[in-house]
Amino acid sequence: MSEKEQKKATIYDLSVKSGASASTVSAVLNGSWRKRRISEETAKRIMSLAKEHKYTANQQARGLRSSRSGLAGLLLPVYDTRFFSSMAQTFEVQARKRGLLPVVVSGRRDPDEERRTVESLVSYSIDSLFIAGATDPDGVHKVCVRAGLPHVNIDLPGELACSVISDNRHGARILTSAIIRHAQQAGPLGPDDVYMFGGRDDHASRERTIGFHAAKTEAFGTFAGNDTESTGYSPSMTALAFERFYDRHGRLPRCFFINSSINFEGLLRFMGKHDGEAFGDIVVGCFDYDPFGSFLPFPVYMIRPNISEMLEKGFELLETPEAASHIVLVESQLVLPRTALEGPLDELKDNS
Repeated sequence: MSEKEQKKATIYDLSVKSGASASTVSAVLNGSWRKRRISEETAKRIMSLAKEHKYTANQQARGLRSSRSGLAGLLLPVYDTRFFSSMAQTFEVQARKRGLLPVVVSGRRDPDEERRTVESLVSYSIDSLFIAGATDPDGVHKVCVRAGLPHVNIDLPGELACSVISDNRHGARILTSAIIRHAQQAGPLGPDDVYMFGGRDDHASRERTIGFHAAKTEAFGTFAGNDTESTGYSPSMTALAFERFYDRHGRLPRCFFINSSINFEGLLRFMGKHDGEAFGDIVVGCFDYDPFGSFLPFPVYMIRPNISEMLEKGFELLETPEAASHIVLVESQLVLPRTALEGPLDELKDNS
């Protein structure tokens, strides 16, 4: 292959070769590394690699970054959950307060669609991007780096960019402890009476599972495990998991943790096919918040992620870029049964 046919080095390539973050490489190449307090040794190493690999700046991307459009993007996986719709509403409020015009789009939990969507946003010259709950945040990161687009992960972390997420482990621990204590009020409770439904093999689910088991260990000491049912974020798959459990045991667990409001919908679908005896004595914890769920005829404890604080910290990271990627944890709120909290829609001024 001739030199002309070789793929041009990108900022991301130089980041991998130098061991520095993409934002550090970008600062060195655009001459702002002294302001960022990046060492001269690091700067020389990156510039040497850039020369060695014949790096040439993407002039179109540089042009996009040099004149601000005032557009701030938010990439969501889906719209139709209270969590992500609340995030969109809160993001709009916070972006407008900063004089920015918010642009909210969905990647539909499809890695290819996520990347294509971000490429479209780049073509509209957005100034920054919040990547929320992406299936492949690092794939989106690479698109952003090629375009010189400042970005931050929200809700689910990546390896390559800074991330602001809920403290899933702590939230799951306090949620599980709360439902165990409530269920124990009705009589003796064993570890086999406490179960977990929903989620998949992602960072949030793994951390919640660790917190769930930590609370069970505190309550019961050692236990056999085999107490989780991974269903993905699918109401239909979650409903099937409840049906399978019910077929095996003739009842639901007395006390169980549901991994999201999407999985909670699966419980409601199950209930629609059974009479009240199937779930008359249950205590439920849901890692998500919806006021309607809180007023069901059985006790439902919920975890409400602090969306506003996550987005505030995301804007802070974009305004003061860090030299290396890291995760910022934000504590969530335990919501007791029969509780309706205020949300972002309360800020709307409806004069009709």
